[in-house]
Amino acid sequence: MQALNEFFLLIDGYIGGSPWFVYLLLGTGLFFTLYLKFPQVRYFRHAFDMVRGKYDEAGAKGDTTHFRALTTALSGTVGTGNIAGVALAIHLGGPAALFWMLVTAALGMTTKFVEVTLSHKYREFTADGSAAGGPMYYMKNRLNMKWMAVLFALATIISSFGTGNMPQINSISNSMDTAFGIHPAVTGLILSVLLAMIILGGIKRIAAVTSRLVPLMAVVYFFGALSVIFYNAENIVPSINAIASGVFTGSSATGGFLGATLAYAINRGVNRGLFSNEAGQGSAPIAHAAAKADHPVSEGMVAILEPFIDTIIICTLTGLVLLSSGVWMEKHQNQFQRADIIFLDGAWDDTDDTQRAQLSRFLDPGRTSSASTFDGTLQVMNGRITGDATLMHARSLAEDVLVHDTSTGAAYSGELVVENGRIFQTDGNVSFEGRSLVHSAPLTTIAFSRGYLGDLGAYIIPISLLMFAFSTAIAWSYYGDRAVTFLWGVEYVRYYRIVYVAGFFAAAVIDTTIIWTFSGIAIALMTIPNIIGILLLHREMKDEVKNYWDTFDLRLPDK
Repeated sequence: MQALNEFFLLIDGYIGGSPWFVYLLLGTGLFFTLYLKFPQVRYFRHAFDMVRGKYDEAGAKGDTTHFRALTTALSGTVGTGNIAGVALAIHLGGPAALFWMLVTAALGMTTKFVEVTLSHKYREFTADGSAAGGPMYYMKNRLNMKWMAVLFALATIISSFGTGNMPQINSISNSMDTAFGIHPAVTGLILSVLLAMIILGGIKRIAAVTSRLVPLMAVVYFFGALSVIFYNAENIVPSINAIASGVFTGSSATGGFLGATLAYAINRGVNRGLFSNEAGQGSAPIAHAAAKADHPVSEGMVAILEPFIDTIIICTLTGLVLLSSGVWMEKHQNQFQRADIIFLDGAWDDTDDTQRAQLSRFLDPGRTSSASTFDGTLQVMNGRITGDATLMHARSLAEDVLVHDTSTGAAYSGELVVENGRIFQTDGNVSFEGRSLVHSAPLTTIAFSRGYLGDLGAYIIPISLLMFAFSTAIAWSYYGDRAVTFLWGVEYVRYYRIVYVAGFFAAAVIDTTIIWTFSGIAIALMTIPNIIGILLLHREMKDEVKNYWDTFDLRLPDK
């Protein structure tokens, strides 16, 4: 698993995790924001009016309403990215990463506006009468780039597993196991059956479910988050200061957190911001293609609200919960994930400022450090590791480490063979536990126990994740089957759905670190061709907006 994760990390380093990808994403959002004169600000109120039905077009073709298209798209974005993704961004990049998530969202509001408008304009209707849309249709029908359309559709299918399927059920199952002791396989089995029952009904049943589920889950999460923030009210201003102070410098080391450079904070913030709101990824246009609209810009207006709700509201709440509670920089007792373990050569102390600085440099691939990985054999006696090495877990020095024999549950005694800091071989199957930083859903779960509800607050996360992540899996199944329809036809959708449900079940018990790494690759594979496509059509987008307002009174004389 470690070798596979490192392979994925290598690939991700050249695409989604590389600086040029960040510049492409932010640059595109900034370009369209300036080119279209800040549509996310000027059209914000109009977008709300559109969603509440004020400008519904009588007789417009489509399968569902503006509101249901929005909730379906939101169900695809409001998921683990808002709970686990924010925690991971802060874990990797510090408080400053939250700021860059919000920047990504603000610019992403325009990007969503553009990609949904262009995709909606070139949507098609299948033989069964249902709408089929997405970036692959404007790539084929307008740009005459069938190869790019095929690439995007294939990437959508891959991403339906890497974004909407695997990370979602993995976060749910782990959270349910932590909170209620339910085995991940049991959670995976039950939800897989429910998923199959819903997605077999197509977009109308999906829209009906998500239109009820999204508002409910938003209310539960909103009040749960406020209970923690107000309980730790004295830390709100210091938390905001921590975000602001690292915006142009990176985040300083504090507690168990070893610090993060500016470049890393931006990279992780933008990367997790995109994972959360999917602006530029090209997924939302697939859901919006089903909306009843007689002008493509009207549905683009609706899409403006997605990054605002998903990231600027929900992710900000999560970030303030994590920062005000202080859990993000504390070491917690936890079961170590093997992919997050690395052994350093020699004895290291994170309370020593000099050593702390070198450890921080070690975590940044772009800087040199006196810290290096361990190679050799370590002895374990009654669960305790002996030898001249230090165990690092989740980018922090682990404390009170115990090694267990997984076959008996007893303390392990034997050898650990380590190569390049990674466990290469042991005398048996072993697991590790101790105190270290944690990330993703477990970190947010701990944070929600630091409010007025106490330990009961921790149950908000598994419940919210259950609703958030399950609705995301539902929406992404639709994205995938539209991509299958584009590539091979409607008759192959049933086979995709079978594989999708099977993958959903299997991912309940797979290492989360590998899943998160894979998801970053899948995002980039969709985003790059979509960004290139909408940039090529920038003039057409501007013409569409002008036409929308020029013909507004003619199309809707009574509004």
